[in-house]
Amino acid sequence: MTSRIKYCGELRTEAVHIQSGSLIETDAPKDNQGKGERFSPTDLVATALGSCMLSIMGIAARTHDINIVNTCVDIKKIMIADPMRRIAEIKVDFHFPEDKVYNDKEKKILEQAAMTCPVFLSLHENTKKTVAFHW
Repeated sequence: MTSRIKYCGELRTEAVHIQSGSLIETDAPKDNQGKGERFSPTDLVATALGSCMLSIMGIAARTHDINIVNTCVDIKKIMIADPMRRIAEIKVDFHFPEDKVYNDKEKKILEQAAMTCPVFLSLHENTKKTVAFHW
């Protein structure tokens, strides 16, 4: 088992990661009857994409001795309601440390790694994924 999720009322859930015991709380967003005081479940999907992409890049960076420490990714989730409420697009913007210079080979390795992350490959084909790398 990966996690156990409990409904706490007021459109809030608590998820416990079984292996580590770490906790994630979610709220429905304000535009969907919630309080918006925590990540929403769809926020977590979008955030998981960026986190997964960075993690897979980290594996490639370790393998090829490329330093990506302090690389950040900004995520923007765009929802639509037609025909049903869903994530229409996730915008992913990578920002690499200004004090580091990457050659073309390193950039290619990192970009290819990012695009092979399991979350990216698992998202529905109708979910647009817009990815930009800011070197």
